[in-house]
Amino acid sequence: MSTRMRTRGGSSRALATAIGITATVVAGSALLVAPAATAATTAAKVTVYNNIPAPLPGNVPSVAFAATSASEFGGQVEFAGTARSRAQVTVLFSSWGCQSGTWNGGNCSTAKKATFKHPIQLNVYAVGEDGEPGALLGSVTHNFTMPYRPSANYTKCSGADAGRWYDKGDHACYNGYTFKKTLKLGSLDLPDTAIISVAFNTTHSGSSPIGEGASCYGTSGGCPYDVLNVGTGSSPASVGNQPLPDDTYYNSSFGGSYCDGGAGGTGTFRLDAGCWTGYQPAFQVKAS
Repeated sequence: MSTRMRTRGGSSRALATAIGITATVVAGSALLVAPAATAATTAAKVTVYNNIPAPLPGNVPSVAFAATSASEFGGQVEFAGTARSRAQVTVLFSSWGCQSGTWNGGNCSTAKKATFKHPIQLNVYAVGEDGEPGALLGSVTHNFTMPYRPSANYTKCSGADAGRWYDKGDHACYNGYTFKKTLKLGSLDLPDTAIISVAFNTTHSGSSPIGEGASCYGTSGGCPYDVLNVGTGSSPASVGNQPLPDDTYYNSSFGGSYCDGGAGGTGTFRLDAGCWTGYQPAFQVKAS
């Protein structure tokens, strides 16, 4: 099963739920969205960090937000080169949602190219004392169109693989389906090292849980955001560095979600040290 079902979760920093893009000004750094084109904004971007696998497989190990009560997940990254302006971050996700049926019920059914929408927040923090999250440098939210996972393939995927979809490229069966989404950070200038995180709400988790009143709740397929995961990538990174390859940053309301069993506190975004080797969140960062 290509997911990392560590019991992880909790409340996050304020998660904007506005439709479209929401920009936040933090510590004097304005995240401006869709600025007028200028020579500076049209300068070619270069990759300063990347640990997204290439070629992209049909699925990757991932952190299940709803199943583990997670609301925010991130990692510390060190950027290569000197490009730090007008950054954009591509995040790798894994979708396990079906329009009807479920990924583990053997009855997943999804129309071709079916999608749903859900807001995703990207946060950039300074690295604080003892590696803990420091100042929030910037935050941007976008309401993305997300894919459901493909239907179960009863011909190619049987036995232990029953109920999974079939990836022709990998010649393999998977429960989840990988895809990428990119968020632009506008005028924020990146430091050389930062903590990048992803946050979003699910039915029962997040800074503002959606609740059971949503129309999708109680349907045969359930709410697709409840089986939306953040993908993990290669370690070491192919570009840039991972200063803490065994650690991530995590927010959970359940102590068992953390490496230390919650001894360092729950319901706050903090360093989660010692049990994440090989499971760094998957990002590609480009900048001018």
